[in-house]
Amino acid sequence: MLDPTHVAIPVFLVTMAVEAWVLHKRHHGYDPRDTASSLSCGIGNLVVKGLTRGLYWGLFGWLYEHRIANLGGGIGGALALLFLEDFTFYVYHRTSHAVRLYWANHVVHHSSERYTLATALRQSWTSPVMGIPFWAPLPLLGFRPEHVALMGAFSLLYQYGLHTETVRTLGFLELFMNTPSHHRVHHGKNPQYIDRNHAGIFIIWDRLFGTFEPEVEAPVYGITKPLASFNPVVAQFREFADIAHDVRDARSLRQAVHAVVRDPGDLRNFDLPQAAE
Repeated sequence: MLDPTHVAIPVFLVTMAVEAWVLHKRHHGYDPRDTASSLSCGIGNLVVKGLTRGLYWGLFGWLYEHRIANLGGGIGGALALLFLEDFTFYVYHRTSHAVRLYWANHVVHHSSERYTLATALRQSWTSPVMGIPFWAPLPLLGFRPEHVALMGAFSLLYQYGLHTETVRTLGFLELFMNTPSHHRVHHGKNPQYIDRNHAGIFIIWDRLFGTFEPEVEAPVYGITKPLASFNPVVAQFREFADIAHDVRDARSLRQAVHAVVRDPGDLRNFDLPQAAE
């Protein structure tokens, strides 16, 4: 199946060029080094997806053949998949901010101190594999693997447009849709913005589960321990290296496990070197 994100690459390039022109006089517009790092991360993500296609289609095909329900099919099935896929993304995304191993997988997306459409392409090289367990229930529920993949691609394309400061608010849509304003909050490292607004398409999940925060003050972008590098390999693997260092220095199995699964923002009762935030 042709990946819609591949088809959209020319659109990405054109819209980034337009945004760069609009922002050319702003201090926090496009930076060539940062943009190159983001694009390198995006290309790497596509390469890994290509290399792991067999794993995805093999596993999801097997799960679909052994499905326990038949929720897919027709307009009702498409609507069900839209909301279930989006809820799956919310759970995955929130887990990525709550479990250190998954934060290591996700932190690259937050590592830029810029907020442009190019930031949307700053994707993880490990997520094509690490995300599989979260989406695996969907073919078990009767959604065809190609439909799950298509809906996931649609979600990513929607989220691409959220990564901009050129759109301020979208009126009443702010009540139930994820918007650039809501997602700017998610990328902010302001204390009140950290670990908020995990939505993909619909902001309703954050409102329902208590993780919503409106944009009030201007977000300060980046992570609390700045990356200080434009090297995409550093962006992808620094946190994994920090985890390995902490596991190596652990004085017990409990500490080693804690180093991997603890909340990345919680340093209480953890007296190893505080490498990651």
